[in-house]
Amino acid sequence: MKTAVVVLNWNGREHLEKYLPHLIENSNVQNVELILADNGSSDDSISFVESEFPQIRIIRLGRNYGFAGGYNKALQQVDADAFCILNSDVRVFDGWLEKPLRIIGTDSNIAAVQPKILSDRDWSRFEHAGAAGGYIDKYGYPFCRGRIMNAIEYDRGQFNSNVDIFWASGACLFIKSKAFWECGGFDADYFAHMEEIDLCWKLKNRGYRIVFCHKSKVFHYGGATLDYNNPRKIYLNFRNSLWTLYKNYTGNCLRCIMIRRMIIDTAAIVKFFISFQFRNAFAVIKAHVDYYRSKPALRKKRRELMSHVKNTIHHEMLNHSIVKHFFLYGHKTFDDLKQFKTTVLRKSRNNHRLSV
Repeated sequence: MKTAVVVLNWNGREHLEKYLPHLIENSNVQNVELILADNGSSDDSISFVESEFPQIRIIRLGRNYGFAGGYNKALQQVDADAFCILNSDVRVFDGWLEKPLRIIGTDSNIAAVQPKILSDRDWSRFEHAGAAGGYIDKYGYPFCRGRIMNAIEYDRGQFNSNVDIFWASGACLFIKSKAFWECGGFDADYFAHMEEIDLCWKLKNRGYRIVFCHKSKVFHYGGATLDYNNPRKIYLNFRNSLWTLYKNYTGNCLRCIMIRRMIIDTAAIVKFFISFQFRNAFAVIKAHVDYYRSKPALRKKRRELMSHVKNTIHHEMLNHSIVKHFFLYGHKTFDDLKQFKTTVLRKSRNNHRLSV
């Protein structure tokens, strides 16, 4: 399978210097090309890579199109059967490539694969963005095996099984190029954050599977572009989450779901105000204002997406509020979601036992 590992860069000289040597050393696999796509950096990222790593192909994009638009424009210039979308702050080791590529080639219905993502700040813990595979609740709130809300688990081998997941993290995402373009790639309007969840939801609605591969692991530093508590990041996460929910939800009660989502987000605003995080509170408010402003464009996108829906039942979607589970019931780990965990594992076994 012809594969392209594509790293998107914007003023990331420090991360490139730290992580590219590991990528080059551990990606010596047949039919794999390493590519750096540059989002109009103003630092010396490109000259550094040209001089130190001439084996890496460079795609210059001219300006900063964000994560979503940047990858779309870069991947249009890449000829491959599969893409590996990899953050610039991800450390890889020997064997990280082969097993996800083997899985993605075993079944025509498998469109994407995510490896185990651990923190490069603390190798014993999962990383916020992806952990051991992503899920979502019916109100559009994402969570992971290994990370619910801000509670991050230690990796004790509790998730050492290949299972179907709802979304794969954009920090390290293996995806078939045909499936990527069939869905139109990332929604460039997102700019950054949640675009991979939107893409995966589109894939799921079209009947594709997304799989977690536990025998491949990478280490993500995280927060390289924006800190996790940055108001800009909070704004993008809330706005893009609302967009994703509205565009892709296939149930019969979208209006009720959106109203309940508004109530949950209002609670988040109140919580930010009570804790004197005023900038974060206003970031959520701005996200809702911009969501309503975007409704005409969102309706058009939704109509287009709904015309391609083949699967409306997703066992990897929690039919409750993960916020309620976390704050009201005190469910801080994935194992606490006993019924949901059982359903996910049973469904994965029914699909078939994945071998790596």
